[in-house]
Amino acid sequence: MPRLALDKDFLLRDLPKLERPVRERVTEAFGKFAHATHAGSHLEKLTNVRDPRLRTIRIDRSLRGVVVAPDGDDTFTLLKVLPHDDAYAWARSHAATVNTASGRFEVRDVNMIESVLPELSKAVEDAPTRLFDHLGDDVLDRFGVDEQTRAFARVLTDVIQLEAARTFLPQHQWDVLYGLAAGLSPDEVWAELGVPDHGAHYDPNDLAAAIERSGDRIVLVEGPDELMEIVRRPFDLWRIYLHPVQRQVAYGDFSGPARVTGGPGTGKTVVALHRAKHLAESGEGPVLLTTFTSTLAASLEVALELLVDSAEVRERITVRHIDQVATEVYRQRHGHPKIIDDREQRRVWTSLIERFALPFTETFLMQEWRQVVLAQQIGTAREYVAARRQGRGRPLGLRQREVLWPALAAFHQILLERGVRTHETICVEATRLLGSGVARPYRHVVVDEAQDLSPARWRLLRALVEPGRNDMFIAGDSHQRIYDDRVSLREVGVRIAGRSGRLTVNYRTTAEILVWSMGVLRGERIDDLDGGVESLTGCRSELHGYPPTLHGARTRDDELGALTTRFREWLDAGVDASEIAVATRSNKLADVVVEHLTQERIAAHSLARPGHGVDGVAVGTMHRMKGLEFRCLAVVGVGRHQMPPPNAVTPLSEDEATHRHDLQRERCLLFVACTRAREGLYVSWHGEPSPFLTPLRAS
Repeated sequence: MPRLALDKDFLLRDLPKLERPVRERVTEAFGKFAHATHAGSHLEKLTNVRDPRLRTIRIDRSLRGVVVAPDGDDTFTLLKVLPHDDAYAWARSHAATVNTASGRFEVRDVNMIESVLPELSKAVEDAPTRLFDHLGDDVLDRFGVDEQTRAFARVLTDVIQLEAARTFLPQHQWDVLYGLAAGLSPDEVWAELGVPDHGAHYDPNDLAAAIERSGDRIVLVEGPDELMEIVRRPFDLWRIYLHPVQRQVAYGDFSGPARVTGGPGTGKTVVALHRAKHLAESGEGPVLLTTFTSTLAASLEVALELLVDSAEVRERITVRHIDQVATEVYRQRHGHPKIIDDREQRRVWTSLIERFALPFTETFLMQEWRQVVLAQQIGTAREYVAARRQGRGRPLGLRQREVLWPALAAFHQILLERGVRTHETICVEATRLLGSGVARPYRHVVVDEAQDLSPARWRLLRALVEPGRNDMFIAGDSHQRIYDDRVSLREVGVRIAGRSGRLTVNYRTTAEILVWSMGVLRGERIDDLDGGVESLTGCRSELHGYPPTLHGARTRDDELGALTTRFREWLDAGVDASEIAVATRSNKLADVVVEHLTQERIAAHSLARPGHGVDGVAVGTMHRMKGLEFRCLAVVGVGRHQMPPPNAVTPLSEDEATHRHDLQRERCLLFVACTRAREGLYVSWHGEPSPFLTPLRAS
């Protein structure tokens, strides 16, 4: 029986753009093909082709699929679905090849290369230097840059010409050339490509073996049922699919805690999932896969079910958000804790301000207690006087600290007297219990969205596992920090020096959306959780589409009316309502949007109320968008007085550093929301736009 395969580019770029009936016909045609006794007989051979292994398959009366059928093999890979004449033209101009250095499958547009090369050669005849003059043929040969691609590379004089050639050169070879043109050393290029053995040489004629090795771009399908599921939800597959660079990190062997960073859509969560699977397969002990919120933990659990086939391996992995873990450890000794919420905490701080006649606000005291006292495990006045307050904008002298300490100590005493805990004090107590002899429940800890964890939670994570080989694995991006917590991993006992990697390729968002969204953070200095500065330099996307649409309206009603128009355009273009979402800064505006869309007969549901329907457009706050992705996304209410909300930013006069951190957090929140869009991003406001948008509108 023949085996079916799908090309990644088709799944990610072409398939989502096909209307649903066409997707169903693709599934039906390929499904029948899979059941055929002689599958090759259902493929049409073409004349005047560059590669006779490229055939076509009938989808319906007007559409054809282009399939690569290696000689003597029963694996058939779908590359394209196009109108009849376009499919024939595409098949006649392209060729499938094997990269002799990586051993992977490649596709190139031979006609385009041959047509561009003479014109380009003539245009640069008098150029004094060429882009790759500094590299000998032996270097290019080592990377599998073949004769045709090398001839093209030798006439280039500017990296812009290379960027323009991305659509028709073989992808692996283009990546090599782009890395070398950017000034990377050959070793750095190898590391970026993630090819494990760069001394190997592969048979250029064994296309079937190359397809088997090309897990980064080819998906083998186990029968029509799996094909139907992939076609119905292609992006579910890529939630668990690894690029070779990601695989190196996920399956590495580390002497201690290791970390992977990277911008949005670079696959950090995918790496974390595979890391948990790999550690569980090693059988050394139970694995904790954890994150900051219950919503994200639930998303990890769903993805893990897609990834792990073995029930035995799956049983070794526990998925919990960090506060659940803390509560489980706490409950073993003290029973179920009673939690005090933020609103009640503020009431306590207000009473302490009056009691001690303090010249501070509730917000300042809450942050001082969390970021200094709890973060550094301070228990006495002497320790507080000597404590570091790095990152706290308002300086406190010796006398001020002596005055303030009784209130900080009194807050802790009030919690004890009432028999209540905050989530962080539960973490503190759980950490103490683990350090006093309570059995450590895990052998490995894998952390996703690490940037949002507080110092108290980090100390708990460190206490959950014995220090040792492969004990902790951390995935995160400080640019996506959407809460107030800041931490130095070294200060909480997590040392990652020499075991930190970075991902740069975005696999979710188009380059146009990514570049625009990165502009929201332009000029911001983002810490890297370990005493350095995080950067998005080098972060790029291989997908291309339309730039974001920005719309300013006079009133909120006008803004909502324009939103309706945009949604109807997306729906008319074949985008399913379940592939569309709206992000807002507040729950109140989210409710308004749901009501408006419902009145306009556009099915919509609130992410804050999962029990009240799941059909249609998803609407939720920017915080709830964390970890999600949609084909098209509208970010609404990005006005001067809504983004950032005045009550979310500490006044400059009260605490300069906290004021800056609050503004940065709000920028990061907008950045996170916008990068949830895969293909279409629409940003709107009424009245004056947010100051975060001003430079972006000008550009």
